[in-house]
Amino acid sequence: MMAAGMLNSRVSIQARAPGRDALGQPANTWAELASMWANIRHQSGAEAVRADALVSVVRASIRVRRRRDVTASMRVVHGSVVYEIKAVLPDEVRGEFMDLVCEVVA
Repeated sequence: MMAAGMLNSRVSIQARAPGRDALGQPANTWAELASMWANIRHQSGAEAVRADALVSVVRASIRVRRRRDVTASMRVVHGSVVYEIKAVLPDEVRGEFMDLVCEVVA
């Protein structure tokens, strides 16, 4: 059983939702799927070139209680930091939690 004290950061899991911008044009927006407690572990940081610009890339693993509706097309928001979910790794032994392999690009 996972100790509740290990989950010490409140996060929001968000999914893309269809919407409209101020001009009424179709636009992709984000809608909250769930708000939950998590354990965020930053694993590495690096610099990379994307779109001809130097960016900082931070990789993190975010552990949350297991849900069946979280996918790699979603994101996690913690305060002002937005993590892109790259993979969802479920706990296959106990089924209590899942690790979200995430990336922050700044």
